[in-house]
Amino acid sequence: MVRIFKRTQWLRFLSILISIPCVIGVSTVSAYAESPPAPLLQKGASPVDWWFVFKFNTKFFPGCVANAKRACIFGGKIQDYPKNFGLQSISASSANPTLHNDNGCLGESTADPIGATFDEIYNGTYSYVIWNDQFYDDPDLPACKGKTFCDVPWGHSKGVLAWNDQGEGLVMQVSTPNWPGSGSASFPRSNGNTLGCLTDNTGKPQNNVWVSQHFFALKLNKSDVMAVLRALQQASVVTQAGAGLGSKSQIIRNGGPDDIQKLVSELGKVSDDTSVLNVTLSSGVRIISKPPNLQVPPWQMVSAVLGGVPLTVATWLTGSHKIDDTKSVRPECWDPTLGTPGAVTNADTGTWTKKVFGLTGGPSPDRNHAKIGVSTPAKYAIFGDLNQEGTLSKPCTVSQNTRGGMFFAVENETLSASLGKMMDVDEALKLAFVSAARFSSVQSLTQTSAKADTQLVKHTTRPAAQRHKTQQAKQRHKVRR
Repeated sequence: MVRIFKRTQWLRFLSILISIPCVIGVSTVSAYAESPPAPLLQKGASPVDWWFVFKFNTKFFPGCVANAKRACIFGGKIQDYPKNFGLQSISASSANPTLHNDNGCLGESTADPIGATFDEIYNGTYSYVIWNDQFYDDPDLPACKGKTFCDVPWGHSKGVLAWNDQGEGLVMQVSTPNWPGSGSASFPRSNGNTLGCLTDNTGKPQNNVWVSQHFFALKLNKSDVMAVLRALQQASVVTQAGAGLGSKSQIIRNGGPDDIQKLVSELGKVSDDTSVLNVTLSSGVRIISKPPNLQVPPWQMVSAVLGGVPLTVATWLTGSHKIDDTKSVRPECWDPTLGTPGAVTNADTGTWTKKVFGLTGGPSPDRNHAKIGVSTPAKYAIFGDLNQEGTLSKPCTVSQNTRGGMFFAVENETLSASLGKMMDVDEALKLAFVSAARFSSVQSLTQTSAKADTQLVKHTTRPAAQRHKTQQAKQRHKVRR
């Protein structure tokens, strides 16, 4: 009996040894399949913690980099935009935080950060959420009430969040209307889904690469993914509502951990919160989320959350509701829990390779739709959803005061200094404080009469145009020299 028992044990031991390689093999394959999506600079490269891309406008950086071949790798057809297009860009990353030139046509190959990173999602099996207040009816969401865009009080926000079965992933903030509009090749999009290859809901070319745009991607652990989902809820972003556990569509594939799926299912609603969400993620990057009912000027809010640091910002600054440069004073439209904001100055122009280009909004190929900012002195680089538009005085229910949106604040002195140099920060600060015609105090901005509004438009738009002409004249003078 003893011998039989020992032999049985030995045979059992051998069977266990034989099965080990199979277990290891399955485990290895599973671990590889579950690797999270991460910010990439190009396909096949090592992931980075974050990257930032600034796409130039069409006037000074038209088309693509020389000899680059156009392609619609995520769907759509190459568009011959009547007003031309611009897909030239610069970028920085956690691996190299100094801005530098990119190659090719932005987002049309996997050799650039946008193409490589979005390819992981679109041609992968990850869970994702896509949000955009300007989907152009693809998809057609009830929140937009028959319009091609969703207005107040919905979030003025655009981007994509993706994660694996363990809940680890990335977020990509974008400023582009109509892109992205599908997170999977299983759901091809009628409007197209590649930069430079988009149409509107009627099939006509939709040129979201005419003016400048920005893109920011950030690596996330599971806790970060959950924090971003709460920020999306707070900002009241436009996406599919009621996406239950395991649901799949072109803008939501709800999978992964149950607690993440639950947060996803609660998206697509307008938040009734009135407080700012401010969370430091595992990377050290801060995410700041403004709900629609916190009716304060957006970039003053960001300054206050960051401790009252002075900011210089470049956004779609245009129209009667733009907010001109302000000093470090609490506006009338304010929440006392925010503290006192620092001075907020608008950058009117930027410079790259000796070309001076516009950084404000408007119907021109020399305009800007990115929402970017830097602190003075150089410390933070900030990438946002909201423009410097709204009001500092009552009634506060004006423009971007009433919209939700998110901001990512990267504490990196090199990035901040490099971006600030591109934004001509020194020139912006100089003119803000010496040009009485351009600078408007909080008191003058808080007037609400039609006469005051007329004066505000006159006093803030004319000097900006004058500054742009002055810098272009300086540029021509340098060239002659």
